[in-house]
Amino acid sequence: MGKDSKPKDAKGKGKQAAGSSGGGDDAGGGKGGKGKGGKSADGLGTCTYVKARHVLCEKQGKINEAYKKLQDGWLDNGDKVPPAEFAKIAQEFSECPSGKKGGDLGWFPRGKMAGPFQDVAFSTPVGACSAPFKSTHGYHFILCEGRKN
Repeated sequence: MGKDSKPKDAKGKGKQAAGSSGGGDDAGGGKGGKGKGGKSADGLGTCTYVKARHVLCEKQGKINEAYKKLQDGWLDNGDKVPPAEFAKIAQEFSECPSGKKGGDLGWFPRGKMAGPFQDVAFSTPVGACSAPFKSTHGYHFILCEGRKN
């Protein structure tokens, strides 16, 4: 019975915290079968392609500065970041060639992006912005714009 009550609590928390800590909730849910119900409901973990934008910086201080701009303008208010606003931040801060295109990575399949980048991209809800994270290329945050199979 205790196991049955935990998935219900986890699903409720995941819906409320999707914009701020979706990555952390999904990481815990992925260890057992109980996370599957929440993932299939919103497409997390089940889609084949993701459409995303990102900001990439070599230094952690710079990525934190860029993320703070999103927090001050959108995230602290509980708002979703419009792609056009995210693009402005990417053009200003991103050190990736995609920064000139507003950080637009277009649609990409599972297996194309390495390690933590793929994990975060495929676990961030549509319309949400991930927290900053580190990959082999530097520091990123991602805006998920869409999912499809």
